[in-house]
Amino acid sequence: MFSLAVLLQAVAAGAGLAKFGAGLGAGIATIGAGIGIGRIGGSAMDAIARQPQSVDDIKSNMIVAAALIEGVAFFAVVICFLILFV
Repeated sequence: MFSLAVLLQAVAAGAGLAKFGAGLGAGIATIGAGIGIGRIGGSAMDAIARQPQSVDDIKSNMIVAAALIEGVAFFAVVICFLILFV
């Protein structure tokens, strides 16, 4: 009976740590996505300033790259919320 009580205490202590980790992971994923999309936008503006005739190609490539980054960030946040609530 004593080992069951110790095991339950360890699980209860780990649940708080898992919630902290999930919150930290969601925050890091969001910050990383923001930095990535900011760098894409800045690089696209530099490229457009250098070659104004290729605005359409640069803009479409920028949108595709930003969508991929958003997808990865959304996936990471969903996984963190699943850890938090399950």
